[in-house]
Amino acid sequence: MKKILFLLLIIGFVSCSGEETPEVIDPTLPNGSLTIQRSGNFVDQNGAGSTGTASIGIDSQGTSFLAFNSVFRTALATGTVTVYLSTSGTFNPDPGNGNPNLLLVGPVRNPGENFFRIPSDADLAKFTHVILWCGSVGIPFGNARLQ
Repeated sequence: MKKILFLLLIIGFVSCSGEETPEVIDPTLPNGSLTIQRSGNFVDQNGAGSTGTASIGIDSQGTSFLAFNSVFRTALATGTVTVYLSTSGTFNPDPGNGNPNLLLVGPVRNPGENFFRIPSDADLAKFTHVILWCGSVGIPFGNARLQ
């Protein structure tokens, strides 16, 4: 009986080993190459050490992304650094009116290359800056003017 179970186990293992691993598509990453439309270099604020380039581009599927290049750095030890698209280089929240001059893009989790998917209904033409905002201390860590 043990020999039969062992044989069935081997046959099952061999028959499954030829299957290809499915490709996992990460919706937070661009598909294909990213065609850059505008970009700008980060200007450090409040001694956070913010450097690198922010770019807005469109992938091969027509999805818009905000991308930080591989040399992007900022202080990440304070907690969450949040990325916003803004109509100016200054963080001006207006929650009573739905923050019309800010678009929350997401948190930065790591130095280096980062990608942030931008909602398809966002009016990208009105946003001129990327702001790195440290909410735990209520100060900007940097901004990049998009040109």
